[in-house]
Amino acid sequence: MSRFSDLGRSVPVAVVAASLATASFALYAATGAAAKDAPRFGFGKPATPAEIAGWDIDVRPDGKGLPDGKGTVAMGQDVYDAQCASCHGTFGESNDYMVLAGGVGSLASNEPVRTTGSKLNHATTLWDYINRAMPFNAPKTLTPDQVYAVTAYVLHLNDILPADAALDRASILKVKMPNRDGFTTDHGFMTVRGKPDVRAVACMTNCVDKVTLSSEIPDFARDSHGNLAEQVRPVGPTSGAATSVAASAAPAGAAAKAPEGGELVKANGCTACHGVTNKIVGPAFRDIGAKYAKDPKAEAALVAKVKQGGVGAWGQVPMPPQPQVKDADAQTIVRWILGGAK
Repeated sequence: MSRFSDLGRSVPVAVVAASLATASFALYAATGAAAKDAPRFGFGKPATPAEIAGWDIDVRPDGKGLPDGKGTVAMGQDVYDAQCASCHGTFGESNDYMVLAGGVGSLASNEPVRTTGSKLNHATTLWDYINRAMPFNAPKTLTPDQVYAVTAYVLHLNDILPADAALDRASILKVKMPNRDGFTTDHGFMTVRGKPDVRAVACMTNCVDKVTLSSEIPDFARDSHGNLAEQVRPVGPTSGAATSVAASAAPAGAAAKAPEGGELVKANGCTACHGVTNKIVGPAFRDIGAKYAKDPKAEAALVAKVKQGGVGAWGQVPMPPQPQVKDADAQTIVRWILGGAK
């Protein structure tokens, strides 16, 4: 039998092993008891590295977080025309959403024009936003190569990159945006001539101790900026209020008139992606009606499509689910579409 020498004494290895096993078991028992006695919520699990990586997608000004990839201005134009121009305009001038091009050098003037090209101070910020939030109806569907390409094209629209330029993880860091040194916190929020105010001096005395939250739009202002329901991204359970007409109380005892399909598509934000006669992001309502007019099962199928969403019937642009739409309203909308959307 092998023996173990300990300070001049000879001890059988088996004895040492048995002692170590006994000590290990005692430590495990004590640790296990402590863990068992610790409070537990009974749900959840530790996030795996893969799950963390799925959320850890931010890209910093110094380029940390950028993936490998490469895209040219020409590639970017193809992707932009297919995925971005419907909202931002063919040349970045905007149809409904943020203006992407123009205004470079105007921020210090009396008529500043704030666009992606004029106000951003790092090209990586543009890459990051396109990657995480665009296109509007299907964020996170562009590949890294496509994001590099669209970023290059938007910078080209602002005359920051030439037509033959390409971007990758190294070259994007070399792009110096026109407003690189324009960001500062040494002024007030609304004007560069103001001083920063972080002391809340307006509420140092006689402060309100109870706040009541309320919201209303006076009749004269309801249509000042168009119908808000048509300007809200149609994803999620909350949509904007229908403000195209003034709210009025029904006479006492009068039954409320049920909204028609045309009113409901506006109130639920459907017109942000569908025109009555023209395609926007999704197909025109009249095109949908014409396609399914003779299908006896179309009403039920389209009601389910409104509630659950889908993809493939009109290309690869997905229809986001609209669970907030009431079943009766969805049926009214579908019948209006199948009836010619008039």
